[in-house]
Amino acid sequence: MGGWRTADSLPDDIRLDLALLGVPTWRTSISTTGAGETPAAIRAALRRYSGGIMADRGVRDRPGSIDDLTIADFGDVTEPDGEEGEARARKASAAASLRSRVVVALGGDNSLTVPVALGAWGERMPAAGLITLDAHYDLRDGVSNGSPVRRLIEAGLDGRRIVQIGIADFANSREYAERALDHGITVVHRDELHRRPMDDVFAEALEIAGSAGGPIHVDLDVDVCDRSVAPGCPASVPGGISAWELRQAARAAGADPRVRSVDLAEVDATADVADGRTVRLAALCVLEVAAGVLVRPDGTR
Repeated sequence: MGGWRTADSLPDDIRLDLALLGVPTWRTSISTTGAGETPAAIRAALRRYSGGIMADRGVRDRPGSIDDLTIADFGDVTEPDGEEGEARARKASAAASLRSRVVVALGGDNSLTVPVALGAWGERMPAAGLITLDAHYDLRDGVSNGSPVRRLIEAGLDGRRIVQIGIADFANSREYAERALDHGITVVHRDELHRRPMDDVFAEALEIAGSAGGPIHVDLDVDVCDRSVAPGCPASVPGGISAWELRQAARAAGADPRVRSVDLAEVDATADVADGRTVRLAALCVLEVAAGVLVRPDGTR
């Protein structure tokens, strides 16, 4: 897969099923990162895979293929960090969203979540919702990869329509846990996922995030995964979720028409192990979102 046509090579009136957008943020990262190199690495990894989908995974009653979708690559936002860079990223996200059913943004560190979500939400932002799969609350002060959720709340997002899945022990301060509580954020702790399947948790998250009828952004911070499957994420820890659970969430996001945008964050392609497992997982999440779009109950597929 991959090697999709560029957006500017297609007529403007063609409605895309999925728009791919690189947002290589890295300059405000709390830890040293080469995450700015990751969009290119994910695109390269996508070429390892086919578009075929197994029927027994519930995509259709017969084998399906991502090749049935209209997908276009909008390229990378130039220097997306900082005030001017965020403005460019927000504009690019808005443009991609207007032409597609779902935007998949390739980060970059987690600071990309702010402009990508705001761009995709547009004027419907007051009714929007957010779902994060992340080991961290991302409610820090300041502007960094640790602050996107707080910044979106300050921009007007209602905390009662935020669901955070996979929050880990020993990775967050008590202060941020209290902030989440104060804002009315629904938190699904990592431990709870041992007792509840991801598909049930994500279905509930969609209802909460979409309760006002607005668009939903899904932030897939790959450091929510166990470090054995995501060694290229600087903040991943032993005991995180499985690669399969992350892929389940990505497909469920793609399948729901309320989800207008998805980002993949916190993968440092320059820190990955020799077999490239972290970048490959991120690439598979792109394909899982696309597989979900194949069965969206909106009359389009």
